[in-house]
Amino acid sequence: MAKMLWKPTEERIKNSNMYKFMQFINERHGTDFQEYMPLYRWSVESIPEFWAAFWDYADIKYSKTYDTVVDDPTKMPGAKWFEGARLNFAENLLRYRDEHTALIFRGETQKTARMSYAELYDTVARLAQSLRELGISPGDRVAAYMPNMMETAIAMLAATSIGATWSSCATDIGSGAVIDRFGQIEPKVLFTVNGYYYKGKAFHSLGNAAEVVKGIPSIEKVVVTSYTDEEPDLGNIPNAVHWDAFLAQESGLEIQFEQLPFDHPVYIMFSSGTTGKPKCLVQGAGGILINQLKELILHTDLTRDDVHFFITTCSWMMWNWIMSSLAVGNTLILYDGNPAYPDISAMWKLNQDEKVTMFGTSASYINAINSMGLKPGRDFDLSALKEIWQTGSPLSPEGFEYVYKEIKEDVWFNSSAGGTDINGCFCTGSPTSPVYAGQLQFPALAMKINTYDDAGKPVVDQEGELVCEAPAPSMPLYFWNDPDGAKYHSAYFDVYPNVWRHGDYVKIDSETNGITFFGRSDAVLKPSGVRIGTAEIYNQVEKLEEIADSLAIGQNWKGDQRIILFVKLAEGYGLTEDLITKIKKTLREKASPRHVPAKIIEIPDIPYTLNMKKVESAVTNLIHGRPVLNRDALMNPQSLDNYENLPELQS
Repeated sequence: MAKMLWKPTEERIKNSNMYKFMQFINERHGTDFQEYMPLYRWSVESIPEFWAAFWDYADIKYSKTYDTVVDDPTKMPGAKWFEGARLNFAENLLRYRDEHTALIFRGETQKTARMSYAELYDTVARLAQSLRELGISPGDRVAAYMPNMMETAIAMLAATSIGATWSSCATDIGSGAVIDRFGQIEPKVLFTVNGYYYKGKAFHSLGNAAEVVKGIPSIEKVVVTSYTDEEPDLGNIPNAVHWDAFLAQESGLEIQFEQLPFDHPVYIMFSSGTTGKPKCLVQGAGGILINQLKELILHTDLTRDDVHFFITTCSWMMWNWIMSSLAVGNTLILYDGNPAYPDISAMWKLNQDEKVTMFGTSASYINAINSMGLKPGRDFDLSALKEIWQTGSPLSPEGFEYVYKEIKEDVWFNSSAGGTDINGCFCTGSPTSPVYAGQLQFPALAMKINTYDDAGKPVVDQEGELVCEAPAPSMPLYFWNDPDGAKYHSAYFDVYPNVWRHGDYVKIDSETNGITFFGRSDAVLKPSGVRIGTAEIYNQVEKLEEIADSLAIGQNWKGDQRIILFVKLAEGYGLTEDLITKIKKTLREKASPRHVPAKIIEIPDIPYTLNMKKVESAVTNLIHGRPVLNRDALMNPQSLDNYENLPELQS
């Protein structure tokens, strides 16, 4: 059995939102839930009753209530949730208007700012008025090419208060990758910035922004925030205006929150782009709201008293996730920059100075500080810290033990996993239950997950495919430019009819009910927990005259995942140090630093299917010692021999 690392006190259990919700359900339904798993089983057996109860418990703000919770709780995809309801996403996030601190901005350069809930409401109201005067209306797309700063959050809230649909990318992504995303959804307004800081250096980003605007004719207005310069020259960007000039000058405005259907599109998120341009996942306002509040209130145990800090960028779904925590009235810290600047202790100093109670991070960050011998519990005052929330990629049992040994003995370590696809979690934690090394505590409430073997049969205590057997409100409404739903269906439902296949290898422990993750089962790369599509790498590398073909895979390495790039060279070329440098430089500048591979290895042939698709999954299985079962489906099965027992992958 897995090693128990932490157990909550009776006081902690009784004070938790999860325990209070159990009592709420007990009173409402005549049940007697005292522990998590009985509540979970009820939640997946009584899906409509669970969501109806949580709608009331979370005090969802609406102008018109729903007629039915869900039309068919067995239908995937296509279940309709909370039909008849009218609400506004931003209104639920802006329910507080007092002097309690809403946002704290902390930049790598030590620039800081604070904003109360009253100030946040006022600023959102001013920006919303400016967007309305521009003609923005429900369903219009508003996009951001921004760092994780206050203006980004304000712009999202203003856009969604009108009913516009929001999408964002971080500024460290190249203009080509941004055009691949935003170009498909045709935004009317682009919010951007003059530059950003990374490792103490200022990077100017207006050149990239200008290329994005040039490449997307739908953009009618560009609103530029000043971060690295006071008053940047906007002469090279058509229809550009400074943030301060665009923001309505009148204060004390009331926001006109557009009342819209539960499934009105609120976010467009992007798939990794494994098979071409990233797919655009359209997500509904009500579904995102109610599912994220379930995770934040119950599974994260957030309250108004919490100071909430998560290391993320605007390209990662965790940015969208933390934004919903404004609905609980907590204080949210927005950090932009390198978390290891000016040194590896920087984030722990921030945790100490701001008295953070809930700190969110990735497995790669924990592995990095562990490998460097950092002892945050010894070197910093972390007395306020109650919870560490970890996601992105699987963390080893040793990583869990490091948290309890060197960070804090009495902390709830909440390891969670889900995806951009649902903007939330399939598996996560409960403050009422023990933590075991290497295991996510539980399936999330009302997420009917299971593990299937290769024959599609449910299994426990053995590795298999993570699936979800019932619909959930935050599953995508549809994919953009996918009128017949074929892309959506093939992404999740082609393998197991009417069952969501998520693409993760996991094992469910029958004794603890915990879930161990072993990495991705498809071709999505997730170094440091950030989703990267192989096509984004191929698009840049294969433009080089030296490269005839390439294949990128993720190798599980030291508790994280690293990118391995195999290259088939054009005739007459060799894999020199100069060429390796050129490949890395190209990817860093044309895609992002996260796209740069850890290893570049020359290979004589790349495996393809009979319909000319590269076979990342077969190579991934080979290098991890797993069998390749579909060699007959390859056009050149002998090519796989080149990937076995490569010495370069042992270091």
